[in-house]
Amino acid sequence: MPDRPSEWTFLTNHAHVLFCVAQDPEIRLRDVAEAVGITERAVQRIVTELEESGYITRHRSGRRNLYVVHTNQPLRHRIEAHRQVSDLIGLIIPGVTSRASSSSSPSASS
Repeated sequence: MPDRPSEWTFLTNHAHVLFCVAQDPEIRLRDVAEAVGITERAVQRIVTELEESGYITRHRSGRRNLYVVHTNQPLRHRIEAHRQVSDLIGLIIPGVTSRASSSSSPSASS
């Protein structure tokens, strides 16, 4: 049996979900799941974790959610903590950070 290359990526599913909501603040979680290649339930868990950690805020907009990315938050790992979310988003999706929020998250004190 030939060796298959592993399917790992440099960025986590959390980063991919963050990119999706930064690019389209009204995106449906079903569409995020399809874009990232994970289940909708996994996307729901990731969105909840990002929200609880102060990286995004979710607002109801009619029957849909509107996501605000807090781009001034530091990245989580100590190796990259000197950089902000805006740096990561700007690297992967140039021009998107201008549409995301640069304000602090209300729960950033945790």
